[in-house]
Amino acid sequence: MTRGRVPGALLVPAIGGLIFLVLPLAGLLWRTPWATLPQRLTEPEVVEALKLSLLTASLATLLCLVLGVPLAWMLARVAFPGRRVARALITVPLVLPPVVGGIALLLALGRRGLLGGWLDSTFGVSLPFTTAGVVVAEAFVALPFLVISVEGALRGADTRYEEAAATLGASRWTTFTHVTLPLVAPGIAAGGVLCWARALGEFGATITFAGNYPGITQTMPLAVYQTMESGDLDGAVVLSLILLAVSVTILAALRDRWLAAP
Repeated sequence: MTRGRVPGALLVPAIGGLIFLVLPLAGLLWRTPWATLPQRLTEPEVVEALKLSLLTASLATLLCLVLGVPLAWMLARVAFPGRRVARALITVPLVLPPVVGGIALLLALGRRGLLGGWLDSTFGVSLPFTTAGVVVAEAFVALPFLVISVEGALRGADTRYEEAAATLGASRWTTFTHVTLPLVAPGIAAGGVLCWARALGEFGATITFAGNYPGITQTMPLAVYQTMESGDLDGAVVLSLILLAVSVTILAALRDRWLAAP
């Protein structure tokens, strides 16, 4: 910890940065129609969008866990050709504009896409503009958060336990399920929570790939956008407040991981 007087050249910008981040949230709370809030929270459109958001975000997180944990293990434990390229490609959705990601998904999984045409003609499966499409779009943008978190946990884990299991004759699968997973379980949990939160707040890829159909693909962020476009500012504020409450809850759940420093 730095002791002594804090230089003004550091203190003033620091306070300004804090105000810059907190002020919009304060504005949201200030503009919230508290008198009609309970009534608005029980409106069918709000409940429907919230249920769909929770469902799709949870399914997207489950998909990310199934795909992301083995992928993170490969990146952290297996030296294969092109590992650096694979790691770079995994992080692309982090910096890619979500709308571009939605277009990419449409060109890959649409009825005339690279894989979508085959899925449609062979199995009759069409993902765009469906609830399943929402799950795919959310998983696409959220997967890197899980992979990066789990890979970091794997790299920070003590490999001596895995080596000891190997010397005792355990296979790689047995070592992975009985030794590695328990060691990195906190990292997987943190990555899963971040993944779920990112999926819940996804907008660009979802509206581009899955559309904005109430009850089918309209999640909370899309409902905020449509409500705002219709001129109902109070309704948009209420929906935004729900997402803010979820974000604060996520931060509280991860406080031991992020806020443990004095």
